[in-house]
Amino acid sequence: MDGTSKVGLKTNEEIIEELTKDLESSCTRVNEDSVSNDNVKSNAEKNNPSNDTECKTQGAQNDKDIPKDFVDEELLKDREFDLSESEKETLKDKAEKLKNEGNKLFKNGEYTEAISIYTQGIQTCPLCYSKERSILYANRAAAKSKYLDKESAISDCTKAIELNPSYVKALVRRAQLYEETEKLDEALEDFKKVLTYDPSHTEANVALQRLPVLINKRNEKLKEDMLGKLKDLGNMVLKPFGLSTNNFELQKDPSSGSYSVKFNQKPS
Repeated sequence: MDGTSKVGLKTNEEIIEELTKDLESSCTRVNEDSVSNDNVKSNAEKNNPSNDTECKTQGAQNDKDIPKDFVDEELLKDREFDLSESEKETLKDKAEKLKNEGNKLFKNGEYTEAISIYTQGIQTCPLCYSKERSILYANRAAAKSKYLDKESAISDCTKAIELNPSYVKALVRRAQLYEETEKLDEALEDFKKVLTYDPSHTEANVALQRLPVLINKRNEKLKEDMLGKLKDLGNMVLKPFGLSTNNFELQKDPSSGSYSVKFNQKPS
C-alpha cells in the first residue's frame, strides 16, 4: 500500500497521530490528578495535626491521667544504678527528714500537704531500704484515709505490706479501711494475719468475734435479695399460664438433704 487514503479510510499517518494524541491526553490527566492529590494532602496536613503532634497530645493526656502521688519505681531503679552506698545513705536520711515533716503536717490536720511530702519521701528513699519505704507508704495511707481517699489508701497499705509483710500497723490500717468500704471478707483475713504476728492484739481479736456475724448477716441479705429477684422473674414467666411461684413448694428430704418440687393447684 502507498499510504494514501481511500474514500472513508484513514492513512497510517493519521492513525498514528490520533494514538499519539490520546497518549498525550492521558499523560496530562495523570499529571493533573497528581497535582490535585498533592493539594489535598497538603490541605489535610494543614487541617490535621502531624503524627508527632498527635503523639505529643496523647502523651500529655496520659500525663494528666497519672495520679500526682504516682511513684515510678523503674525510674528510681535507673537513678540508683550508679549510686554509691554513701549516696544511697544520704538519700535515705533525706527521706527520713521528709517523713518527719509529713508527720508534723499530719498531726496538724494538713492531710493534703502531708500526702505530698510523704510522696516526696517515697521518691527520695532508695529502693533497697524496704522497711523505710513501707513506713512512708503506710503514713501516706493514713493521710489519704483522713482525706477520704480510701481506695488509694488501701493501695498504699498493700504496697507497705508487700515491702514488709509483718508490718502489723499497715495490716491493721488496711483491715480498717476494708471494713469501712464494706469489704468484710478482706478485713477479716487481714485481722487474722495480724494475730499470726501479734496474738494478743486487742482490735484483731475483737474483729474476729464481730466480723463473722456481720458477714453472715450480709450473706443472708444477699440471699434474700437474690431469691426475691428470682421469684419476680419466675412470676413473670408463669403469669401467661395463670400460675405463680406460689404454686410450687420446695420440700427437703431429711434423709438425703435433697429437694423436690411439689405443685399446688390452689396455694394457700
